[in-house]
Amino acid sequence: MTQASLRPQDVFVLAKLLSYQGRRPSMAQMSVDLSISSSEVHAALKRLALARLVSSDADGNRPLLEAVEEFLVHGVKYAFPVKPGELTRGVLTSYAAPPLSRLIESGTEPPPVWPFPDGHHRGVSLEPLYKTAPAAALRDPFLYELLALIDALREGRAGERKLAEKELVARLRPAR
Repeated sequence: MTQASLRPQDVFVLAKLLSYQGRRPSMAQMSVDLSISSSEVHAALKRLALARLVSSDADGNRPLLEAVEEFLVHGVKYAFPVKPGELTRGVLTSYAAPPLSRLIESGTEPPPVWPFPDGHHRGVSLEPLYKTAPAAALRDPFLYELLALIDALREGRAGERKLAEKELVARLRPAR
Protein backbone atom coordinates (compact mmCIF):
# COMPACT_ATOMS: atom_id res chain seq x y z
CA MET A 1 0.00 0.00 0.00
CA THR A 2 1.34 3.43 -0.91
CA GLN A 3 1.28 6.37 1.46
CA ALA A 4 -1.06 9.12 0.27
CA SER A 5 0.60 12.51 0.61
CA LEU A 6 -1.19 15.81 0.82
CA ARG A 7 -1.16 17.89 -2.34
CA PRO A 8 -1.44 21.66 -2.67
CA GLN A 9 -5.00 21.36 -4.00
CA ASP A 10 -5.94 19.59 -0.76
CA VAL A 11 -5.18 22.79 1.15
CA PHE A 12 -7.33 24.66 -1.41
CA VAL A 13 -10.21 22.22 -0.79
CA LEU A 14 -9.66 22.50 2.98
CA ALA A 15 -9.81 26.31 2.79
CA LYS A 16 -13.10 26.08 0.88
CA LEU A 17 -14.48 23.63 3.43
CA LEU A 18 -13.56 26.14 6.16
CA SER A 19 -15.24 28.93 4.21
CA TYR A 20 -18.60 27.17 4.53
CA GLN A 21 -18.32 27.99 8.26
CA GLY A 22 -20.01 24.88 9.64
CA ARG A 23 -22.33 24.13 6.73
CA ARG A 24 -21.80 20.72 5.12
CA PRO A 25 -21.71 21.10 1.33
CA SER A 26 -22.03 18.25 -1.13
CA MET A 27 -19.01 17.26 -3.18
CA ALA A 28 -20.90 18.49 -6.24
CA GLN A 29 -21.33 21.92 -4.65
CA MET A 30 -17.66 22.08 -3.68
CA SER A 31 -16.72 21.05 -7.21
CA VAL A 32 -18.74 23.92 -8.68
CA ASP A 33 -17.48 26.44 -6.12
CA LEU A 34 -13.82 25.49 -6.71
CA SER A 35 -14.06 24.81 -10.46
CA ILE A 36 -12.48 21.38 -10.05
CA SER A 37 -13.92 17.94 -10.72
CA SER A 38 -15.94 16.04 -8.12
CA SER A 39 -13.38 13.23 -8.28
CA GLU A 40 -10.60 15.72 -7.38
CA VAL A 41 -12.68 17.00 -4.44
CA HIS A 42 -13.33 13.41 -3.32
CA ALA A 43 -9.64 12.47 -3.54
CA ALA A 44 -8.61 15.63 -1.66
CA LEU A 45 -11.12 14.93 1.13
CA LYS A 46 -9.81 11.36 1.43
CA ARG A 47 -6.22 12.61 1.76
CA LEU A 48 -7.32 15.27 4.27
CA ALA A 49 -9.09 12.58 6.32
CA LEU A 50 -5.96 10.38 6.24
CA ALA A 51 -3.94 13.37 7.47
CA ARG A 52 -6.51 13.81 10.27
CA LEU A 53 -7.39 17.33 9.15
CA VAL A 54 -10.97 16.40 8.25
CA SER A 55 -13.44 14.02 9.85
CA SER A 56 -15.74 12.15 7.49
CA ASP A 57 -19.07 11.16 8.98
CA ALA A 58 -22.66 10.58 7.90
CA ASP A 59 -23.30 14.32 7.71
CA GLY A 60 -20.34 15.04 5.45
CA ASN A 61 -16.83 16.27 5.97
CA ARG A 62 -15.96 18.41 8.97
CA PRO A 63 -12.63 20.20 9.46
CA LEU A 64 -10.85 19.24 12.70
CA LEU A 65 -10.06 22.81 13.67
CA GLU A 66 -7.23 22.23 16.16
CA ALA A 67 -5.35 20.03 13.70
CA VAL A 68 -6.09 22.43 10.83
CA GLU A 69 -4.77 25.36 12.85
CA GLU A 70 -1.59 23.49 13.76
CA PHE A 71 -0.98 22.39 10.17
CA LEU A 72 -1.65 25.77 8.58
CA VAL A 73 0.31 27.78 11.15
CA HIS A 74 3.29 25.44 11.49
CA GLY A 75 3.34 23.03 8.56
CA VAL A 76 2.04 24.51 5.33
CA LYS A 77 5.15 26.65 4.72
CA TYR A 78 7.30 23.50 4.80
CA ALA A 79 4.91 21.22 2.92
CA PHE A 80 4.09 23.73 0.18
CA PRO A 81 6.74 26.44 0.05
CA VAL A 82 6.43 29.13 -2.55
CA LYS A 83 8.89 31.57 -3.99
CA PRO A 84 8.13 34.78 -5.85
CA GLY A 85 8.39 34.68 -9.63
CA GLU A 86 8.25 37.19 -12.46
CA LEU A 87 6.24 40.40 -12.70
CA THR A 88 2.75 39.65 -13.99
CA ARG A 89 -0.88 40.75 -13.94
CA GLY A 90 -3.05 39.06 -11.36
CA VAL A 91 -5.01 39.01 -8.12
CA LEU A 92 -3.43 40.36 -4.93
CA THR A 93 -2.48 37.77 -2.32
CA SER A 94 -0.49 37.37 0.90
CA TYR A 95 0.11 40.66 2.76
CA ALA A 96 -1.22 42.69 -0.21
CA ALA A 97 -4.75 41.20 0.05
CA PRO A 98 -7.39 41.49 2.76
CA PRO A 99 -7.23 41.17 5.68
CA LEU A 100 -3.49 41.86 5.96
CA SER A 101 -3.61 44.76 3.49
CA ARG A 102 -5.61 46.67 6.12
CA LEU A 103 -2.89 46.03 8.73
CA ILE A 104 0.37 46.24 6.79
CA GLU A 105 1.63 49.36 5.09
CA SER A 106 2.57 48.46 1.52
CA GLY A 107 6.04 49.48 0.49
CA THR A 108 7.44 50.42 -2.87
CA GLU A 109 8.12 46.88 -4.04
CA PRO A 110 5.58 45.16 -6.32
CA PRO A 111 2.95 43.20 -4.35
CA PRO A 112 2.53 39.42 -4.58
CA VAL A 113 -0.19 38.36 -7.03
CA TRP A 114 -1.64 35.11 -8.29
CA PRO A 115 -1.20 35.12 -12.07
CA PHE A 116 -4.67 35.69 -13.53
CA PRO A 117 -5.47 37.21 -16.93
CA ASP A 118 -8.48 39.13 -15.56
CA GLY A 119 -6.53 40.45 -12.56
CA HIS A 120 -6.35 44.18 -11.96
CA HIS A 121 -2.94 44.39 -10.29
CA ARG A 122 0.62 44.10 -11.49
CA GLY A 123 2.97 42.39 -9.11
CA VAL A 124 5.34 39.54 -8.40
CA SER A 125 3.92 36.17 -9.38
CA LEU A 126 3.10 33.80 -6.53
CA GLU A 127 1.88 30.38 -7.63
CA PRO A 128 -1.55 29.66 -6.07
CA LEU A 129 -2.23 26.36 -4.33
CA TYR A 130 -4.35 25.38 -7.33
CA LYS A 131 -4.83 26.94 -10.74
CA THR A 132 -8.51 27.79 -10.16
CA ALA A 133 -7.85 29.49 -6.80
CA PRO A 134 -7.88 33.09 -8.10
CA ALA A 135 -11.29 32.75 -9.77
CA ALA A 136 -12.76 30.83 -6.81
CA ALA A 137 -11.39 33.40 -4.35
CA LEU A 138 -12.93 36.29 -6.28
CA ARG A 139 -16.35 34.60 -5.92
CA ASP A 140 -15.98 34.02 -2.15
CA PRO A 141 -14.49 36.79 0.03
CA PHE A 142 -13.99 34.50 3.05
CA LEU A 143 -12.14 31.94 0.92
CA TYR A 144 -10.05 34.78 -0.54
CA GLU A 145 -9.02 35.89 2.96
CA LEU A 146 -8.12 32.34 3.99
CA LEU A 147 -6.03 31.71 0.88
CA ALA A 148 -4.25 35.07 1.21
CA LEU A 149 -3.47 34.33 4.86
CA ILE A 150 -2.17 30.88 3.94
CA ASP A 151 0.05 32.49 1.29
CA ALA A 152 1.38 34.95 3.89
CA LEU A 153 2.25 31.96 6.09
CA ARG A 154 3.92 30.22 3.11
CA GLU A 155 6.05 33.11 1.87
CA GLY A 156 5.83 36.09 4.18
CA ARG A 157 8.46 37.66 6.36
CA ALA A 158 8.37 37.03 10.11
CA GLY A 159 6.11 40.00 10.94
CA GLU A 160 3.70 39.18 8.12
CA ARG A 161 3.58 35.53 9.19
CA LYS A 162 2.84 36.53 12.80
CA LEU A 163 -0.04 38.78 11.72
CA ALA A 164 -1.30 36.09 9.32
CA GLU A 165 -1.26 33.54 12.14
CA LYS A 166 -3.27 35.86 14.39
CA GLU A 167 -5.83 36.59 11.66
CA LEU A 168 -6.12 32.93 10.64
CA VAL A 169 -6.62 31.76 14.22
CA ALA A 170 -9.31 34.44 14.68
CA ARG A 171 -11.17 32.99 11.68
CA LEU A 172 -10.76 29.38 12.80
CA ARG A 173 -11.97 30.01 16.36
CA PRO A 174 -14.32 32.98 16.18
CA ALA A 175 -16.46 32.06 19.19
CA ARG A 176 -13.77 31.04 21.69
